[in-house]
Amino acid sequence: MSGHSKWASIKHKKGALDAKRGKIFTKLIREITVAAREGGGNMDSNPRLRLAIQKAKDANMPADNIDRGVKKGTGELEGVSYENVSFEGYAPGGVAVIVEGLTDNRNRTTGDVRSIFSKRGGNMAGAGSVAFQFERKGVFLVKVSDAKEDELLDIALEAGAEDLTSDEDFFQVTCAPQEFDKVRTGLTEKGVRIDSGELSMVPKNTVKVDDVDTAKKILTLVEELEDNDDVQEVYTNFDIPDEVLKSME
Repeated sequence: MSGHSKWASIKHKKGALDAKRGKIFTKLIREITVAAREGGGNMDSNPRLRLAIQKAKDANMPADNIDRGVKKGTGELEGVSYENVSFEGYAPGGVAVIVEGLTDNRNRTTGDVRSIFSKRGGNMAGAGSVAFQFERKGVFLVKVSDAKEDELLDIALEAGAEDLTSDEDFFQVTCAPQEFDKVRTGLTEKGVRIDSGELSMVPKNTVKVDDVDTAKKILTLVEELEDNDDVQEVYTNFDIPDEVLKSME
């Protein structure tokens, strides 16, 4: 499967979302604030805000925090002004990496991201150097234990999804970005329990990583990038086989 699903699986197994809940909340608030600033505070007419609030609810963020984030974006409350930033580069093994962030200091964030790439055996690349290897898609993860593949496939396709893939832990449902809300609604109305849903950069092709040391270096790089306060999302095209992942546990 794609790096997206592999990394999602790893994070769930490690309980990273719970361990870093404070940091997760901070990043979600930034996204809510920027979404409200750029598209207004009405969820019904602002898809980016709607998704940001849904992700915040999925993370059990208190409603007051969500409301404050929206009001900071609309100017009802004073807040820091953030801008969207994006970086591209390579991890060890020739794995492509896209980093998306929100920052109040572009120079600081650029320096921090460049330093992480360099320190962990990767390198930054120019804009457009790896982006062509990815497609923006809606991605939903459903635990294998929560659904039967044939039934989920029928429900997903009927809802407007494009594809269903799986590993030992998760089914991954993908759809066109403009179909995201429709597919989410279609899945939930049929009783499918969605573990996570987001707009993601899905790799068109993957790079298989069989070497344990290289796999460790890649995951360390990705983890450090994700741990940076200004980084919202990290996308890669690695494919680390399950047996390699298990040997690292």
